[in-house]
Amino acid sequence: MTTRRIPTPRIGDEEGLAEARAARRRLLAASVAGLALAGVPLAGRAQARTPTPRQTAGPFYPRDFPADDDNDLVSVKGQAGIAKGELLLLTGVVVDTGGKPVAGARVEIWQCNGLGRYHHPGDTSSAPLDPAFQGWGQFVTGADGAYRFRTIKPVPYPGRTPHIHFRVTGRGIQDLVTQMYVEGEPGNARDGLYGSLDPRDRALVTVRLDRTADGKALATRFEIVVRA
Repeated sequence: MTTRRIPTPRIGDEEGLAEARAARRRLLAASVAGLALAGVPLAGRAQARTPTPRQTAGPFYPRDFPADDDNDLVSVKGQAGIAKGELLLLTGVVVDTGGKPVAGARVEIWQCNGLGRYHHPGDTSSAPLDPAFQGWGQFVTGADGAYRFRTIKPVPYPGRTPHIHFRVTGRGIQDLVTQMYVEGEPGNARDGLYGSLDPRDRALVTVRLDRTADGKALATRFEIVVRA
């Protein structure tokens, strides 16, 4: 690359000074343009996101939605106590492929209870139901695209590694159904749906669970990227 030299004006040479300043501005603009063409991110520039991979809804998407249909799955109106299992604070954001937050997106989640059974008539497992576990919940994002749920750490059930189902719908975006998995779970290596994803897509739907500062719960963040 050839370095362009900007001439230094003599003292008192106002015309030369103006030309030097103009040359510096042109050089700076060219440098910024070159960085952009080279793929170097610029401050404040939204970065392209890879869409969250689609996965099956499975057989246990609710047929009948619970009367208590909020974003707190561990506390059901009319039931004493909270759901069995380890408390999980699940947060995240819905963005488009340009990185822009999606307002008004309806985020639904559903999962089996802490004993390995779905609150669904099609689940004929011998595991007991948990009347204190809602099993399904929803949240509508605001201007920041953020969502949040209080639920339990997902657990395995016969044939599947721990996971939480997601469905995202909204005006101006393509409907998305996917699943979120937990880093380090032994069942991941044997799970057919998880294994069907290529390594890059697996990374997009796998989260790490961390202990909250007070030690009373687990927490994680799951970014969901939808197509417009």
